[in-house]
Amino acid sequence: MIFRELPVAGAFLIDLEKRGDERGFFARMFCEREFAEHGLVTRFVQMNNSLSADAGTLRGMHYQLAPHQETKVVRCVRGRLYDAVLDLREDSPTFGVSCGVELTAENRSMMYVPKGCAHGFLTLEPDTEAIYLVDEFYAPDAERGVRWDDPRFKIEWPREPVVLSDKDRNHPDFDPETHLR
Repeated sequence: MIFRELPVAGAFLIDLEKRGDERGFFARMFCEREFAEHGLVTRFVQMNNSLSADAGTLRGMHYQLAPHQETKVVRCVRGRLYDAVLDLREDSPTFGVSCGVELTAENRSMMYVPKGCAHGFLTLEPDTEAIYLVDEFYAPDAERGVRWDDPRFKIEWPREPVVLSDKDRNHPDFDPETHLR
């Protein structure tokens, strides 16, 4: 695997290191040793699957409060999506910084989202499907969200969303007193 640091501290774009021949290729999507060598989480408790029927569907920006903060490893397995991470760790040198990458079924890249960051994605094609690993169980009481277009963070989405859940549409602007405690 090839690990590329992103502008958010602790976030990575992970590309496959393919070994191929006339039959196709083989590549590891996860290796406990390689993840550990990069200081990344190596234990995951859930694998989730998301299908969005329409292009322009936005899911995010979601996170969980401590002690239920989640690390995620996200991969697009059908279609295309723009995957975004937003640093909400007050003690982080990149607090308030966001970045995103295009994940596609063809590029097979993965986004590593560290604990304490909000995560979301915007589908760029119909019938886009993502899978992701998480290292903590879902805790509804610890779930929070930041509005996808909060002017404080200026996340650079590649297009305007057209499909949002009521919950995602109504997340408030960021306030550290209510969002981080």
